[in-house]
Amino acid sequence: MRAVITGASSGIGYALAREYAKRGYELALLARRADLLEGLGRELKTKSVAIGCDVADSAAVHDAVRRAEQELGGPFDLAIANAGVSIPGHATKFSLADAEQIIRVNVLGMMYLFDAVIPSMVERRSGRFVGVASIAGLRGLPSAGPYSASKAAMQAFLESSRVELAPYDVGVTIVNPGFVATAMTEKNRFRMPFLMQPDEAAAAIADAIDRGVRVFEFPRPMSLLMRTIRLIPDALYDRIMIPYGRRKMDSAKVKR
Repeated sequence: MRAVITGASSGIGYALAREYAKRGYELALLARRADLLEGLGRELKTKSVAIGCDVADSAAVHDAVRRAEQELGGPFDLAIANAGVSIPGHATKFSLADAEQIIRVNVLGMMYLFDAVIPSMVERRSGRFVGVASIAGLRGLPSAGPYSASKAAMQAFLESSRVELAPYDVGVTIVNPGFVATAMTEKNRFRMPFLMQPDEAAAAIADAIDRGVRVFEFPRPMSLLMRTIRLIPDALYDRIMIPYGRRKMDSAKVKR
């Protein structure tokens, strides 16, 4: 079995690589920080290839996938679009450049990987595509407008694709994590409920993928909370969330 994982140099992607190596997968590890990928590759017990790649570059993603297929000896059974970026902001100081970066990495980066691997999966009538979105995509969150929008876009695209690919025996899984202790969440200056460690999150994600789950949200209490918030009328939601829109967050750009 072969899997390709983007954003594998840290956080959830790093933990997923370790988890799938334990499960016997040969791995293609993609991320911008090639030096970190190479260190990870040396640690893994299974065959792997580390390729420095900016997921916001379509040509680079397609080239990385082709190179990895050649080095590993065949197409991928599993593709995980995990690379993502979060840049805190506020509508009063909206940064178009930051918003564009978030959309390029989170949404287009996922679509570039999709475009690179899905034709082969459809032809073989086998495989699974996974998008690591976020519970933040269930409703627009203060200080995270572009990020929430990008994750909502991922969810909508993957949901449509799941329905369309089902007749070809190609599975699609949407993963919506809550708070996971990664470099991306280190910038948060508020208490993060139900915070999970990356290894714990990776094991849960891999188990869900192996079961063919369509949508996997975790941890369960956070999922239930956000699903409930999604049902709250807009006027009440605004009243509750306005104070949170004033919370202070570090302005550092963080990629996982």
